[in-house]
Amino acid sequence: MNRSRTIGSVLVATTLLLATAVLVPARADAPGDPPAAPSHSGNPTSVYERVAHFYGAYIDVAHDPGSNAAAAELREFYLTPDLRTRLLDFEKRHDTDGVLRAQHVPSAWKVTRGDSGMGHTYTTVRLTWGTGTEKTYTYLTVRSDLESRKISDITSE
Repeated sequence: MNRSRTIGSVLVATTLLLATAVLVPARADAPGDPPAAPSHSGNPTSVYERVAHFYGAYIDVAHDPGSNAAAAELREFYLTPDLRTRLLDFEKRHDTDGVLRAQHVPSAWKVTRGDSGMGHTYTTVRLTWGTGTEKTYTYLTVRSDLESRKISDITSE
């Protein structure tokens, strides 16, 4: 093997080693130290994250008695006017919360990113009912308008 090929191989190996060191984070806590606190982050321009923020806040508000005004403000900010009108009609017909499609408040929620097309993006919301081993789930499909980033439809799966 000639010298330039050996130097080139060493440089490639060193570059890969350094790149790996950058990609693999160092452990922030020493053995025996408590783990770092969990953190959350977000992006206000992400339509998917806006759906997650809405459902998180809406469920938090729904857990608190007398929070109808806060729920209405969340609907005003996150939902299109047309959807708000359709939800009121749905709620009158079914005597249930149209956002949650239920009469009660779930114990947890999970939002999963979906497909996008034709000016919309779709998100799946899984609502958890019950705790421990007695959990059940319902699923909602949430459509958001890409231009306004507002939720424009909520349907049960």
